[in-house]
Amino acid sequence: MRKLVEVQKAIVQENEILFAIEAQEPAEAIEAAGQMIADSDGGAFIYLLDTGTDYIYAQFKQPVWEALGAAMQREGVPLLQWGEQIMPLASFHEEFWMLLENIEDNDNYGVPFRTAVEEAFREVFDSRA
Repeated sequence: MRKLVEVQKAIVQENEILFAIEAQEPAEAIEAAGQMIADSDGGAFIYLLDTGTDYIYAQFKQPVWEALGAAMQREGVPLLQWGEQIMPLASFHEEFWMLLENIEDNDNYGVPFRTAVEEAFREVFDSRA
């Protein structure tokens, strides 16, 4: 079973966005895997973290979606902090945009999730049109 941790907060500064996981830090070193998936049942986006032997799923629920949208509007790569470990979220912009494009107007993700995504990221969609 894969470990699931929630990103509890986002710090939006002028030049960077830092997402933070406040759960107990893993003993092993982790790296950003550069992959994102949607968890429509859980109402979240998932960024994969690689331990070298398995993946840990970093879950971005609706309370941090506003910061995800802000990250899409900036050129810099957002950072993830988990305890002492801070890492850039590799391929964030490409992966997240691909998910957003797939979700827009697609009821396969479930109408409640699709609608929530379209509303939360309207500015992102409009800026890419």
